[in-house]
Amino acid sequence: MVERLCFNTTEKIRLDEYLRKVLPECKELEGKELSNSKIRRLIVAGAVSVNARGVVRPSFELRGKSEVCVELDLQKFFYEKQPDDINFEVTPSAVLYEDDDLIFIDKPEFFPVEQTITGNRANLHDAVVDYLWKQNPCLHNPPYAGIMHRLDRTTSGVIVFTKNRTVNKRVSEIFQARKLTKKYLAVVEVSGHAELVPASNFTIEMFMGRVSSKSQAAKWGELSESRGGQYSKTEFRVLKEITVEKLRCAVLECNLFTGRTHQIRVHLASRGYPILGDTLYGGKEARRLYLHAYELAFELNGKAYDIICNNGSFRV
Repeated sequence: MVERLCFNTTEKIRLDEYLRKVLPECKELEGKELSNSKIRRLIVAGAVSVNARGVVRPSFELRGKSEVCVELDLQKFFYEKQPDDINFEVTPSAVLYEDDDLIFIDKPEFFPVEQTITGNRANLHDAVVDYLWKQNPCLHNPPYAGIMHRLDRTTSGVIVFTKNRTVNKRVSEIFQARKLTKKYLAVVEVSGHAELVPASNFTIEMFMGRVSSKSQAAKWGELSESRGGQYSKTEFRVLKEITVEKLRCAVLECNLFTGRTHQIRVHLASRGYPILGDTLYGGKEARRLYLHAYELAFELNGKAYDIICNNGSFRV
């Protein structure tokens, strides 16, 4: 049964912070655990509206008189199927680079970045905290590890965590302003696509947003700006042909200029090149989703970082 919860406020406050404050006070949620992750996912899933208009950005700022409504299926919200997560522990071999401010990790596929709705699922953030604590066993409290960006559970590759709060604001600004290089590798079938030849290039630009209903698995696609779509752009370069799971495929380098949800997956599917293993967007079933975060580069406080993850989790 879906409950509709509505609140009125005149505060100037982020939407996720406001919900974090008012939802625990509802009798419908009494005794339930509401983590930051649960609230963010509730917003991104399209279950929240402000003044009768859907909002999917947790950072959306409430201003003036606002009516915030939440549509909540209590049974689904507090139940989550346990998927085929792997067992993973951060060891020195998984650390791509580390200094006093940042730690870059080679994330495996089938492992979530952070805690999910159930609150009892193994995740990379906890694994990083455990690793840092083992490196500094004299600490009385768990060491800090800040989440600055995310990779899908099924995506492998380089991801960065901050090790102290003093750099959080600057790193967050770098990601929000896209003052970085973010490249992925994707594997697609080449059968029937004569244009996918090594060294060829193409660019995809579109406005995109969520196109599935709230009751279905979250799916993004091309959506006009007038309907809430956001601009997205990716440049692609065909690197080489390979055989993957007995299929003739090509490896594409994907250079992101924007960071929309499922951007690479949607862009390639729109051209008829769904990623191998990406059944949500029309790809053939495979042992994994063949998408890998290959390179992450930016400058922080005068220091240049260029971290490449070209092996490990992405085995073809």
